[in-house]
Amino acid sequence: MKVIKQLLNFYINSSIHVALAVCALTWITFIEFHLPTDKTLVFFIFFSSVTGYNFVKYFGIAKFHHRRLANWLKAIQVFSFFCFFLMIYFAVKLPVKTLLYTLGLGAVTFFYAIPFLPKRFFVDKQQNLRSIGGLKIYLIAFVWSGVTVFIPLINGNFPLSVDVFITGFQRYMYVIVLMLPFEIRDLRFDNLKLSTIPQKIGVRRTKVIGTLLLLLLIALEFFKAEFKLTQLFIITVMAFFTWVTVRYAETDQGKYYSSLWVEGLPLFWLLLLLLFY
Repeated sequence: MKVIKQLLNFYINSSIHVALAVCALTWITFIEFHLPTDKTLVFFIFFSSVTGYNFVKYFGIAKFHHRRLANWLKAIQVFSFFCFFLMIYFAVKLPVKTLLYTLGLGAVTFFYAIPFLPKRFFVDKQQNLRSIGGLKIYLIAFVWSGVTVFIPLINGNFPLSVDVFITGFQRYMYVIVLMLPFEIRDLRFDNLKLSTIPQKIGVRRTKVIGTLLLLLLIALEFFKAEFKLTQLFIITVMAFFTWVTVRYAETDQGKYYSSLWVEGLPLFWLLLLLLFY
């Protein structure tokens, strides 16, 4: 049992789970727009997500405590090292235009962790995008939307129609809602100057905002030129299950509530699509 728990913790802490969630949303885009699944792009997104997330999460720790890193963090560093080279391997197989768009989103991820702006913009001494009050959740949603909607379509030479931008905005809102349980969980630990949504309006109103965003997400489906009842049904089911996770999110939630179950919702979404399409 202890070994299983250690493997589960490594699976979550090494960002494998979140990377699979990103890949699931990418695959969903391929299905919704009737494009063949580009496995090279999916693998590239998986390994770049692992590399990017671990860089953001552990850059500060590795930088200042590299001589006394815990064994689990050393293992994650080694794993991330191999993922980085696999990311490069799949990157060279992609079209140049795909890499150029990806590079822009990668730059956002890089500056999310690396200090580069004057101290007056930040809530602490980190001087990175992560430390700008109120920006974190919107920045992450922007990157996820770009990676999981626009990159697959640009890579597949799909025209950027109104439906594409509606889907991109839906994905942006969905990721924001998906992050609300995390922000509620971290309410007790986050610096007050970070200005997270729960810090600014409280937990109850945060849940109301999440509910409204999910309703808007469903409503936007009716504005698509290619409207499908099956797609509306799946979106509604996903909105309901996501609403449940937001509704029952608490500051003292279980260890795996957000990091495993909430973050696993995109995988469930993909499963639904594969069953109904």
